[in-house]
Amino acid sequence: MLKTPAARSRTDPVTALPEPDPDEVAIDPMLLERVLGLCENGTRPTVVLAESHDDRILRAAGVLAEAGLRPVLIGDRDDVLRRGERLGVARVDEWRVDDPADLAAGAPGARIRRSAASKHRDLTEKWLHDPVFLAAAAVAEGAADAAVAGADRPTAEVIRAGLAIVGLAADSTVLSSSFLMKLADGRYLGFGDCAVIPVPDDEQLAAIAVATARTFAAITGASPSVAMLSFSTAGSAQHTDIDRVRLATQRIRSTCPELDVDGELQFDAAIVESVAKSKAPDSLVAGHANVLVFPNLAAGNIGYKIAERLAGAHAFGPLLQGLAAPINDLSRGASVSDVVNVGLITCLQALTPAAATQPPG
Repeated sequence: MLKTPAARSRTDPVTALPEPDPDEVAIDPMLLERVLGLCENGTRPTVVLAESHDDRILRAAGVLAEAGLRPVLIGDRDDVLRRGERLGVARVDEWRVDDPADLAAGAPGARIRRSAASKHRDLTEKWLHDPVFLAAAAVAEGAADAAVAGADRPTAEVIRAGLAIVGLAADSTVLSSSFLMKLADGRYLGFGDCAVIPVPDDEQLAAIAVATARTFAAITGASPSVAMLSFSTAGSAQHTDIDRVRLATQRIRSTCPELDVDGELQFDAAIVESVAKSKAPDSLVAGHANVLVFPNLAAGNIGYKIAERLAGAHAFGPLLQGLAAPINDLSRGASVSDVVNVGLITCLQALTPAAATQPPG
């Protein structure tokens, strides 16, 4: 775990949990170990960090480079290196910095022009000067392996760049999101969808579940065990919302028979073995689910924030799912540690294309 010198520890007055130290930069050890293990053959993924005007991005680039990865910045090289040196980031002269004008004049710019031609011709020039769209185009054209953006942009704009420039993967019907949650006891869970689709129908809910399972497998290397959450377990209640979860579960079993999935399950039945034995004794998932699929965006968004703020879980994401290339979003309140760890996650998605395109099992 890489850290800068720690400042005084503080406590959140509401939750009584320790607040993150803004001056401490920590790499999640599992993520780093996974990336380095997959890079043993010498492959070092390039990840574009779009917003080089933000000091958090420059600090994160330094940490990623120190870890052995190849961050790419978009901006004026002299300005980026000067600011990096002023921040005390080591070995900035080794960074790759792509000039926006060069990207716009090259293959990424051509990609943007083609993508804008059909429906968004009036936005062409804006996109050609937008580092988030240039980052997406660089990935789409093979000039980089992955991209991270959103440090000072709404999630909707990062999604728009991904959809417009990269597009959906061939086997994807919908773009969704998930969070990788690291619990206080060190366990990892996948939560989906927490940021994109407000009220998914059964087909969309099934797609969210499969995508979240794939994301979880790509990042952790673990076999996903998927719980389709509801306020009912195994028929204990009846409602149209529950019917939607049941239909989604049936779809998944039909299209991805290799995937361990069960639903509908209440949250406690999904993760607590003693509850599972009582409520769903015949379930192969109940009691040990590691991928939790929420029935709608309200439940997912509220759920991950409760886990984060009251239980001390760390939330990595939102991680975008369904795109033809790995592009991920950052919270505008992201710390340097958040940028680093989402960068590692995005590299893992680039390094594990099989997990992103094949049904996990």
